[in-house]
Order: sequence, then C-alpha cells, then structure tokens
Amino acid sequence: MTQALRTPDERFSGLPDFPYRPHYADDLPGYEGLRAAWIDEGPKDAAATFLCLHGEPTWSFLYRKMAAVFLRAGGRVLAPDFFGFGRSDKPAEEGVYSFHFHRNHLLRLIERLDLKEITLVLQDWGGLLGLTLPLDAGFRRRLKRLIVMNTTLAVGETPSAGFTAWRAYVAGNPEFDVAALMKRAAPILTGAEAAAYGAPFPDPSYMAGVRAFPKLVMTDPSMEGVEESRAALGFWSREWDGPTFMAVGAQDPVLGPDVMARLRAHIRGCPEPMIVADGGHFLQEWGGPIAQAALESFGGA
Repeated sequence: MTQALRTPDERFSGLPDFPYRPHYADDLPGYEGLRAAWIDEGPKDAAATFLCLHGEPTWSFLYRKMAAVFLRAGGRVLAPDFFGFGRSDKPAEEGVYSFHFHRNHLLRLIERLDLKEITLVLQDWGGLLGLTLPLDAGFRRRLKRLIVMNTTLAVGETPSAGFTAWRAYVAGNPEFDVAALMKRAAPILTGAEAAAYGAPFPDPSYMAGVRAFPKLVMTDPSMEGVEESRAALGFWSREWDGPTFMAVGAQDPVLGPDVMARLRAHIRGCPEPMIVADGGHFLQEWGGPIAQAALESFGGA
C-alpha cells in the first residue's frame, strides 16, 4: 500500500465561507486504501452538474465563490481534492504522483458518482488534466459545457517564462509557505482565507504533491501526458460542439492572456473571453461575477 499522510480534521475547522461537508471514498479502483475527498452540494438531479477542478497548490476551497453562484441557480457542485491536496490523502513519496495517477483518479470518481450533464470548470492543473478527460468515451457522453480559466494543454513545450520561473521557485523552495504564496498571488484574500489554503499542510512532509506538480507539467515531448494532451487538442478543435465560456485573469504571469489566446484558438466555437483586469492566476478568487457571467452566457444553470 502507498504510504500516505492524512491531514487532521481540525485543520479544516472554521473555514471562511466554506460550509460544505466533505465526502470520502477509500476504495476507488486502483486507489484502494487512499482516501479521496470531495464536496458535493445541490440537488443530485439538477439540470447541470458543475465539476470544478483545482490546481497547484490549492484545493476545493478555491471554488467557494463560484460554487455559491452555481448553487443559487439550482445547480449541483462537485469539487474533488486531488490526492496530495485538500482533505484527500497525501502520498509521501513524490514519485507516486504522475499525470495518469491524477487523471485516472478523476475518471474513477466520476464513474463512481455517475455524474451527468457536466459543466466542466477548469483552471491550472484542473485544465491540464480536465481538458483531456473527453478522450474517455464514457466521460464524453457526460460532458455538456465548458468553463475554462487560466490554464493550458501541455504538449511538450514550456507554456511561458512565468511558468519556468515558478518551476524553479518550487525546486529551490520545496518547503514554501502556501498561505503566504496565495496571499501574494491574490492580495484580495483575507488572512483567514489565505490560512485556509495552508490548512492541508501541517508541515512540509505533507507537501509531496505540491512539490511534484510543477515537475509534471509536460514541457518535453517525451513526458507522460503529452500524447493525451495532443489528442485533446484535436477533440476540442474538431469535435467539441458544446457551449464554452472563457475567463482570463490579466495579471497572471504564468498562464495569462497570451497562453489563453493560444488555448482559445484550439477550442471550437469559443467566444471572446471575459477579461478580468485585476485578476491573477487564481482567478476563482474573483469568481462570483465570472460564474454569473458564465450562467448568463449559457442562458441559465
């Protein structure tokens, strides 16, 4: 069995504006013994299920502002924590983490919960992984709409100089303070909100997944996940015919406007994006108006 750490529950007490009850499973096929966590709010028979995928180094708490809008509109909100993040178990060895380790976890969870009428909501690694999910025929039948923010498909090249700097920062500061980093990246955060991002990591031993993610971004054609990402570009550019909403944080130095313009060119029918002038990489922190604009563009939940 994979050796893993589990963040004590008390670390998640008093989370601001995040009253959602966690759900758990420790028997997903291929992940037996590892406890996966997610939130699942709203009616199970809702007309739309908003599947919200976070990135590095965040967790489902990132979606609290968007979730509130989707729920008020009558939607169902499902937001998993990747292994290594949030309330999910955290394998202690960096080598456990891989593109397929994370991607297959998502597919097994979606199958377990039998999600339907999915609006895929993506940012950062949520997009690197989530944009490849439609290659699975079972998932493709479940997918209806796309909301995409500050992300990319990694096909064997460096997305930006900002990403190169981020990868180097994590390599040189493997025990960085997650809460402090989030506060720098999103100055609109309160102290309590920034602390909530640090809650999953009582000490650096819990941060193997955080350290692994930047290394896993596919910047070389030989890396795991490049094949799926290239195939996904084909799906989104030639086969996708559902509604899309794109929002771009203009202040993101890693996956900002230039990166998103390239991605938009590969998403068939993607309209002009919503540009959030003061929005940074973690665009969900500006997420209330984004979620509302997305719903209006779709004609409702």
